[in-house]
Amino acid sequence: MWSVLLLGFLLGLRHSLDADHLAAVATLSAEGRGLSQGLRLGLSWGVGHALPLFLLGSIIILSGEVIPPGVAGALEALVGVMLIVLGAGVLWRFHRNRVHFHIHQHHGQTRHFHAHSHAGESIPHNPESHRHRHARGLNRKALLVGVVHGCAGTAALVLITVNAMGSLAWGMVYIALFSLGALAGMALLSTLISLPMEYAARRANSLYRGLIISIGAGTVILGLSIVLPVLFS
Repeated sequence: MWSVLLLGFLLGLRHSLDADHLAAVATLSAEGRGLSQGLRLGLSWGVGHALPLFLLGSIIILSGEVIPPGVAGALEALVGVMLIVLGAGVLWRFHRNRVHFHIHQHHGQTRHFHAHSHAGESIPHNPESHRHRHARGLNRKALLVGVVHGCAGTAALVLITVNAMGSLAWGMVYIALFSLGALAGMALLSTLISLPMEYAARRANSLYRGLIISIGAGTVILGLSIVLPVLFS
């Protein structure tokens, strides 16, 4: 039993490396945040991912029913649509706004970078006009993305849980460890993704722009590769 529970945690870590998860957290990180904000994004995604796994998973296990294939396919297509929207949003904001990247420091705190728009400005950029507030707590956008991913992955996880566990209690423990593994993996992953972005922002705006365009276009393509097979199947 303990081996199965450990496997659940390790599968959660592996789950965070799925291509759609990588694309989603990359687009979220593309809005110009530092390492601490990258960690915040990963934790927010993990919490959102765990919520539907607990709620829907417990309902399915208690009722003994399974998610119909049509519903599971629709949820998978929803993930693809979400990725298309995220990727297209990154590209549209980049095209619409005169995006500027800068490195700064608040009263002796860690140096970090931000992206902000200069759309509609007719005067030269003032490097001192960088007043902004750093958000605290969970990121609502990343939380919502995690919820969508959790809903799409519930069916497969519950099938594994039912086959591996003989009771609801142990099944929920398994789901908890799986969710914890996914949360830890995504928190680490989002922090690591922020590293090359911060490096690029420190070195050259052109390199950072190339990363942003690659992330946005790649996410749209991945979203299409998920949606189209579902629509034509």
